[in-house]
Amino acid sequence: MTQRVLITAGAGGIGLATAQAFLDRGARVHIMDIDAAALRRATADNPSITATQGDVAKPDDLDRLFDDVRKQLGGLDVLVNNAGIAGATASVADYPLDIWSAVVDINLTGTFMVTQRAIPLLEESDAGSVIVMSSLAGRFGYPNRVAYSTTKWGLIGFTKTLAMELGPQGITANSIHPGAVEGPRLQSVLEGRAQSSGRSVQDEAESAMANQSIKKFTAPADIAALVVFLAGPHARTISGQVFPIDGDSKSTV
Repeated sequence: MTQRVLITAGAGGIGLATAQAFLDRGARVHIMDIDAAALRRATADNPSITATQGDVAKPDDLDRLFDDVRKQLGGLDVLVNNAGIAGATASVADYPLDIWSAVVDINLTGTFMVTQRAIPLLEESDAGSVIVMSSLAGRFGYPNRVAYSTTKWGLIGFTKTLAMELGPQGITANSIHPGAVEGPRLQSVLEGRAQSSGRSVQDEAESAMANQSIKKFTAPADIAALVVFLAGPHARTISGQVFPIDGDSKSTV
């Protein structure tokens, strides 16, 4: 069976690596991203990918997305809910309400709305799968990142509820919880820390890995491989589960 796959925030990072992993296995892939320039680059580099520009928190954009999915894919077998934002760095006492609302709108409500629209299509599939991208912050507290941690914890309850509701129809639902992920975003964070501390970027990287058993950051391709497995034929009885991929981290800090 040729899988039909929808990936939100699919134009870069984990999302694009996941799109490429599915393409490598002969799947048909449609991506959504808010970044129009990134979408143009992704589809130029991978002409077989189809795409919709939009925001998962805007219902009108999602209506257009699923019109495109039906037109381009003709159905859906795999939904990868990858879209999310980090929000502000501030204590609970000082956290801005508008930023809290924005994080909840995208990370939780956006995931809910995308999934709700996808369910009728997944119900028509012989092997439907929903993958929800949570975070290390969905397993531990995260000081000064309350909105991010709260929403990433919330996605666990969302995923487990999906697994129970959709399981009788043979649809699986699982959450993945990456820790620090290799790439430009992490490099920028480490460089910023080094500039503030006066230490080297390597020192900051080693400090960031101090709470991990495995002393390396996770590659986006490794996360993508886990997504592909969970959506594949050997994982049809794996559902409602939490999958950390974080070097055995002991905390978020």
